[in-house]
Amino acid sequence: MKQVVQNYKSGELAVLDVPVPGCKPGGVLVRSAYSLISTGTELMKVSEAGMSMVGKARSRPDQVAKVVQSVAANGVPATYRKVMGKLDSYTPLGYSLCGVVEQVGAGIDDVAVGDLVACAGNEHALHAELNWVPKNLYAPVPDGLAPRHAAFGTVGSIALQGVRQGESQLGDVALVIGLGLIGQLVVQLLAASGVRVVGADPDPVRCALAERLGAAACGDPASAAVETAVAELTGGHGADQVYLAAGGGSNQPVELAAKLSRDRGRVVDIGKCSLNLPWNAYYEKELDVRFSRSYGPGRYDPEYELQGRDYPIGYVRWTERRNLACFLDLVARGRVDVEPLVSRTADFDDAVETYQRLKDGDLKAVAVLFRYPEHAGEAEAPAVAVPAVTVRAPAPGRSGRSPVRLAFVGAGNYATSMLLPHLAQRDGVALSAVVTTTALSAANAKRKFGFAEATTDLDAVLGDTSIDAVFVVTRHSSHAELTRKALLAGKAVFVEKPLALTEDDLAGVLAAVEESGNDRIQVGFNRRFAPLLREARQRFGARSGPASLRYLVNAGRLEHGSWYLRQGTEGSRFAGEGGHFIDTASWLLGADPVSVYAVATSGHQDVQAVLRYPDGSTATISYVTSGPASLPKETLDLVADGKALRLDDFVRASVYGRKRWVSSRLPKARDKGQNAELAAFVKAVRTGGPMPVPLESLAATTAATLAVQAGLAAGTPVTLARTP
Repeated sequence: MKQVVQNYKSGELAVLDVPVPGCKPGGVLVRSAYSLISTGTELMKVSEAGMSMVGKARSRPDQVAKVVQSVAANGVPATYRKVMGKLDSYTPLGYSLCGVVEQVGAGIDDVAVGDLVACAGNEHALHAELNWVPKNLYAPVPDGLAPRHAAFGTVGSIALQGVRQGESQLGDVALVIGLGLIGQLVVQLLAASGVRVVGADPDPVRCALAERLGAAACGDPASAAVETAVAELTGGHGADQVYLAAGGGSNQPVELAAKLSRDRGRVVDIGKCSLNLPWNAYYEKELDVRFSRSYGPGRYDPEYELQGRDYPIGYVRWTERRNLACFLDLVARGRVDVEPLVSRTADFDDAVETYQRLKDGDLKAVAVLFRYPEHAGEAEAPAVAVPAVTVRAPAPGRSGRSPVRLAFVGAGNYATSMLLPHLAQRDGVALSAVVTTTALSAANAKRKFGFAEATTDLDAVLGDTSIDAVFVVTRHSSHAELTRKALLAGKAVFVEKPLALTEDDLAGVLAAVEESGNDRIQVGFNRRFAPLLREARQRFGARSGPASLRYLVNAGRLEHGSWYLRQGTEGSRFAGEGGHFIDTASWLLGADPVSVYAVATSGHQDVQAVLRYPDGSTATISYVTSGPASLPKETLDLVADGKALRLDDFVRASVYGRKRWVSSRLPKARDKGQNAELAAFVKAVRTGGPMPVPLESLAATTAATLAVQAGLAAGTPVTLARTP
């Protein structure tokens, strides 16, 4: 299928051939009929992509701060790879469309194949021929509503949520500053609610359009016309609400809002404009400043948007989905008219040219629609389910010594920044296939790393006898099942940690090993392969007595919305990451733990786990999320037989004993062992030799990680039974 994409590093726009997204449970696969260009939000993104690197940094100071933190935690090279990987990737455009349901996922019963739906979301309602859309981000289109009009659903929801935040009442007077696409819709929604509206915009054409669509008066904010109109309609008291629907860096909108608001009026920010509030003006009138967050309640909540968990209507009357349905109803009943807002309808194949004309100013538009070849405005035969499509390149020729052929399931940030760069440069490795559920991530990986094919069809890849090994680099909840399938298909498996999130999942993986006789598995416990730590362990030497090990992990806080926080489906943070540190401790101590005792702060954010080993050694792992970003991320101390080993965040290591050894400081990089781990795995697959870490150890580490969670729940030590 085709999709509009942009490379944020170069600014390049393209219509790219990508795999069809898979139809996952909890959503529907939709074939686009019309999608809407947001001439404000999207053009801002397109313009940013065309800036220099300095310009990009100035426009996104929040992202610059994250880069600085990443450099402190991970070093310059790793941060550079991560940032460049993100920048030099195709990103999608679009977030508002209408289309026909082509396939229905498990758990969906409110729509059927062939139904017309309006879709929302900058990850799900993209400018693409097909999109997978979760339940709470689509709404059925009312009978009689044209698909081109239903494509306005998302931007209409944004305007509607802004009006709701203003809490307007019959007879109020409102001022709308900025008469672009959102502003025009706000004008109509307010007028439909019995509110008299004054509009402000420097473009006389947009002012005339707003008056035609219901505004009492409009004018240039720099003239006296707007102030006069507000004074006449309010008897000199000022507007009850001011809606900021303007963009740009000017502070004029918030200053005008203060000037023309009544005492204790409301100012609602819907757009993205400068908000340097003049304190005296806002204080003297005690103005109520409110923000309108996108489409409504549910936005940025992954449990609502991705898992389909609705908010009870008795507590949250208007959610994202209910706003979407409400706006569609208003348009269907003629209370809002979107047709006058359509400046141009372009064929989807002309998307690049259309964006370029908008960016250059050749095309002056309030709203632009993309029309897709097979749109829902015509009578059509019933749609059929779309099978997963594979984009194939010619198979590379094989030399006398066949390369190890690898397939990746998942191509997220860790895979593309920490694993694939090493494998793409390794002799004797062929990247055969990349499998993802979203089309664009597979296409990006194929382009950047040279995969022979990109697909959404996992079964086809597992059934390909030419593929030697499968990398499972997906979200945590899918690791065990994907590993089990790959083992049963006879593949060697490299699965990123964790191997499993529950004891049943772990048992399922081990049952697959027993059933297939295939124990060719490696979990991504890379720290035991780190060159600095391996050298320190060698210099520490053998020990005769029990050891005490302390491992402090300054994990830091996660951003709101991170999928790591979805404990209901993805497990706790420690369940996802703790195996790293338990494996490192067990490797240093040369054994697997026999018991675990764990305690945690309220909410289980900071975890202390004490592991006991057969010879009496102990390892204390302190996993904290409340530490400062300036504190090193990982520090480790091992003490035994009058000797001590210290690791300082994979930058420096020391050994204290009869002689002291201190490594040279590594200022440029923190090598945490990924490259060496991958080399060992590829060698094992090529030669048929033993895997880098015995399966028994991988299972024991996973069981110990799960035991930490069990111990936190029980409040008592947990004895670890030896895994057969």
